[in-house]
Amino acid sequence: MEGEKISAHPQVPGEPTQTSTSLLEKATAAIQGFGPVNKIHQHLCAFHFYGHDMTRQVEAHHFCGHLNEEVRQCLIYDGEGDEARLIGVEYVVSNELFSTLPDDEKRLWHSHEYEVKSGVLFMPTVPGPVQRQDLENVCKTYGKVMHFWQVDRGDNLPLGIPQIMMALTRDGQLNDNLAQDVEKRYNVSFAMERENRAYMKGPDGGIDRMANGGGRGLQTVLKEVECGAPAVGSGARVFV
Repeated sequence: MEGEKISAHPQVPGEPTQTSTSLLEKATAAIQGFGPVNKIHQHLCAFHFYGHDMTRQVEAHHFCGHLNEEVRQCLIYDGEGDEARLIGVEYVVSNELFSTLPDDEKRLWHSHEYEVKSGVLFMPTVPGPVQRQDLENVCKTYGKVMHFWQVDRGDNLPLGIPQIMMALTRDGQLNDNLAQDVEKRYNVSFAMERENRAYMKGPDGGIDRMANGGGRGLQTVLKEVECGAPAVGSGARVFV
């Protein structure tokens, strides 16, 4: 099927979903509201790499919704089918909001200009002219993304601590096999889209020098620290 990804990763462990569970889900779905999820209005496909290892690249399907004109939030899956795994989350902000962040925070965010103008960030099945209307805006934004599930190494559960991810910023970074696989499955041409998007412009004033790790690799690490006790008289309990 066009666009469907056949995963080579191990199956998620666990018993198959029981009929009683499925019926319960249908019942709750008929009663409850799902406001945050229902605000998702857009599917973007792109690529992320681990902030400390550019060779570890992942196909990332973003399902996004706007909080307002300058902030959108995206759930990231390893595919678009019913069995896709939720592997991360990304926040996207305007250049104006990004400029208000302290330098240490800016390092955790990546620019989107190259992703958009190179054609490697696209909306599956959406006609090119329709895509470009929104991608003109995305081209000027910055994103902060964490992945919780390291599917690229074959983990069958979200193991380890969340990792900061980065995005492509220049030619020669994207793994050719990964690019060709996506182009074939979605019947898209990154080179053709690059030509169609040549008129687009990135953030006013250029990409901030502190973005994209400030030009250096970043890795999330776990550090053991003393857990501070609550103030006396706060009513909180301390377990030892």
